Amino acid sequence: MRGVFLDTLTMKLEELDTSALEGSLDHWEYFETTSPEQTAARIANADVVISNKVVLNRALIENAPNLKLICVCATGTNNIDLEAAAEKNIPVKNVAGYTGSSLAQHTLALMLALATRWHQYAGDVQQGRWSQSPIFCRLDYPVVELAGKNLGIIGHGDLGQKVAQLGEALGMNVLIAESFTGEKKSGRVSLPELLAESDVISLHCPLTEQTDQLVNADFLGAMKKTAFLVNTARGGLVDEQALLAALKQGEIGGAALDVLSVEPPPADHPLLANDIPNLIITPHNAWISRESRQRLLDGVVSNIVDWRSA
Repeated sequence: MRGVFLDTLTMKLEELDTSALEGSLDHWEYFETTSPEQTAARIANADVVISNKVVLNRALIENAPNLKLICVCATGTNNIDLEAAAEKNIPVKNVAGYTGSSLAQHTLALMLALATRWHQYAGDVQQGRWSQSPIFCRLDYPVVELAGKNLGIIGHGDLGQKVAQLGEALGMNVLIAESFTGEKKSGRVSLPELLAESDVISLHCPLTEQTDQLVNADFLGAMKKTAFLVNTARGGLVDEQALLAALKQGEIGGAALDVLSVEPPPADHPLLANDIPNLIITPHNAWISRESRQRLLDGVVSNIVDWRSA
């Protein structure tokens, strides 16, 4: 039984315990990255393929004669042609719930950065501005306390719940948006109410037809002018041009993003300009703690073992 891992660079395997993965099949091939032109040859003799972001389309799946299992080393399966796999009776297994505390703590870090502006103050220290100060401290950027403020959560699954718990630990009042599925749950508030009342809005919902560019001009216009937006979910949830306009025009207090609609973004992406007020962008690394990556790898191995024993 042969397996191939197409994009190990997304996991930095040298930092992880891979013994269980090695033992799950007779033979493994590892590739740090795989281009579209290389994919067909690399999966040609594989029984099991692991991919994080490498696309497996219909043509590739139909022309891989030995392929029996596709493991997505992620939660989303949008890079796999699920219909083509189903027609060939090839299971497609993903891993959910692995990010755990890693994503929640990163979300909290982004919230705190927006509130304390510590990254800007730290930059001033490195550039010598503190040494030049006529007083003992610097008061160049406004700092706000999150305690007593309203934290709006859109998407109350495992990740949204963890972020809500962290917000409560800071003394914040948590508001949970009604589900986009229409399911009624007690204690939820309507989206218009959440937008009007929240001082921080954190996105944790999946990217679907309903939520595609959820954060548009109307959404941003309904937020408090002092409110912060945090997105550690999917880049497609945000209309990036509308966000750019809202930040430049002072329609909201700030934004912190760990995801963009195109990743990696082109160098000329409009949100990468250096003149956008109060915007923080991190490179899709809310999930990358060693613990999180180990849970993800273990989940992939579990899917392989379960499939072999079925």
